[in-house]
Amino acid sequence: MPPNVEVRRSTRRRRTVSAYRDGDKVVVMVPSRLSKAEEEQWIATILERLEERERRRRPSDADLESRAHELSRRYLDGRADPVSVRWVANQRTRWGSCTPDDGTIRLSTRLRGMPSWVVDYVLIHELAHLLIPGHGADFWQLVGNYPKADRARGYLEGVAAAAHLPLEADAPDEEPVHDDGMHHGDGLHGDGFPHEVAG
Repeated sequence: MPPNVEVRRSTRRRRTVSAYRDGDKVVVMVPSRLSKAEEEQWIATILERLEERERRRRPSDADLESRAHELSRRYLDGRADPVSVRWVANQRTRWGSCTPDDGTIRLSTRLRGMPSWVVDYVLIHELAHLLIPGHGADFWQLVGNYPKADRARGYLEGVAAAAHLPLEADAPDEEPVHDDGMHHGDGLHGDGFPHEVAG
């Protein structure tokens, strides 16, 4: 049996095997009637499934870039063509950022583990910035091509509220502007600092 695996046998569990992470260990729950050989086989199977599920929820930089290109093709007619898309750990109050001049997109590692449709929304948002730097109606129309845009925005607003991050109004028809002339309140870049996209 691999290290950091705790097996819990249950007389109430009849046919199912399940697993979850508890800190640095994996807890595998199995029916008590399983033989030792069946238990080991199920543990190997369930650990593979758990690893695959976690891999899907924590894509690599290469996976992220591939997904960005796929989303651009699907929702932006392939017009947004990022040069690089990667995870970064230094964005504590932003979900993502981009630099249209060099075609780079960065997503906060805080998004890892969130539902894929939320990560997709942030990618679409940043891809749209490669085409339209500001947050006007034409920008929001592009973002609105993604069918789960409103749902994902609500999800991120809930996460931000739970983490006590500042929330600023950012309805697509509103354009909050600060003294520096830059938009700060779209929920993705709303950290009180200028976004790298000049508008």
